[in-house]
Amino acid sequence: MSTDRYQSPLSERYASREMQYIFSPDHKFRTWRKLWIALAETERELGLPVTEEQIAELKSHAEDINYDVAKAREKEVRHDVMSHVYAYGVQCPNAKGIIHLGATSCYVGDNTDVIIMRDGLRLLRKKLLNVIDALSRFAEQYKALPTLGFTHFQPAQPTTVGKRACLWLQDYLFDLEDLDTVLESLKLLGSKGTTGTQASFLELFHGDLERVDRLDPMIAEKMGFSGCVAVSGQTYTRKQDIRVMNVLTGIAVTASKMATDIRLLQHLKEVEEPFEKSQIGSSAMAYKRNPMRSERICSLARYVIADSLNPALTASSQWFERTLDDSANKRISVAEAFLATDGILDLCINVTSGLVVYPRVIEKRLLSELPFMATENILMDEVEAGGDRQELHEEIRRLSMEAGRVVKEEGGDNDLLSRIAANDKFHQDEEQLKKNLDPAKYVGASIHQVERFLAEEIAPVLAANKQDLGMEAEINV
Repeated sequence: MSTDRYQSPLSERYASREMQYIFSPDHKFRTWRKLWIALAETERELGLPVTEEQIAELKSHAEDINYDVAKAREKEVRHDVMSHVYAYGVQCPNAKGIIHLGATSCYVGDNTDVIIMRDGLRLLRKKLLNVIDALSRFAEQYKALPTLGFTHFQPAQPTTVGKRACLWLQDYLFDLEDLDTVLESLKLLGSKGTTGTQASFLELFHGDLERVDRLDPMIAEKMGFSGCVAVSGQTYTRKQDIRVMNVLTGIAVTASKMATDIRLLQHLKEVEEPFEKSQIGSSAMAYKRNPMRSERICSLARYVIADSLNPALTASSQWFERTLDDSANKRISVAEAFLATDGILDLCINVTSGLVVYPRVIEKRLLSELPFMATENILMDEVEAGGDRQELHEEIRRLSMEAGRVVKEEGGDNDLLSRIAANDKFHQDEEQLKKNLDPAKYVGASIHQVERFLAEEIAPVLAANKQDLGMEAEINV
């Protein structure tokens, strides 16, 4: 590790080695060579004078890139693609004349960008599935544990711990659906030429449009894609980058919402993220157990969400068939969005796999608020016994305000039931009233909703992708 120059925290602290490799120079330049081989094979199959021996020579050096030669050449010509064409030709003297035949730099540059995004999405997909798997097991385990619900972070009707986890799960499921849609529809640029007209190939094929039309589909098939964009300028439309970025942003939004909820729950001492035996929560306050990983999720998510503007601004500012103001921005913004999202999902796997629940704290808070929520049931019981609903409603409202004042101003316990039992307008004693305090009576269809959601929505997805489950995320810090 170099200590005398800037190192990206994304690679040093957050992103996995797998994602770092996907965006590494080695992966990029090896992909360039695969594309040159695919082009040469396709041109041979379409009748151009490319020999099997030349292709075999290209394949024999597809992986052992002579970086020193390429680097030295780039210092002379100031062009990365032509430097690597030259370096490949040094290793493949018999094939050097047909490397990159008819192509422009974007043939390797843009097609490789799409391939790298595809590879990155596949890795994110696997990690996203493992977050969904961990959360589904958590939701199943705690589907029946009543907990105080919150609207506006104010006490509201109870839900269950498992039902709340399903709110997070639903968003992750949407993210998976969006990711699959984009992944399945990604298209290569193909080989379109300097302004997208394929003029050089029309020349190579002596005006034979039928062979020109076959060129892109054949390249796409060799590279594992369903096809290439039908029309383009020199580059594929940068709208494609926006679609990919929207998927990453969606994942970041979902993860940040979940992590924020966990941070709030940890403040309430109801649910905590995993805390390792030797972990230090604070340099000053030794007793603290800060939600550091959830905070990191929110922090990285904020970066990805802000970064989503970059591809949008780039796509909106492209001129006609090609400008180069996309290059520097694109190579930073897209790569770092993937690395940050990768780090987010590793943290999410780690956190959701080890969430700690404190049922007694949850119960205590719920019971402290439940008397207010039980008043509707108490009111119905009293009306059924012959009471006047409007009169009783006003009395319960007044007593609730008094009990609330004791809790807020005096720091006392919620004594609403005692006040109701002592009021001669009501006909139930305190023990009868307490029968209305069973938390399970107030969670509605939460348990059923969890069971149905997990069975109908989540289980089929996990079953169809069981080969990708069982990941353990390595957290560097």
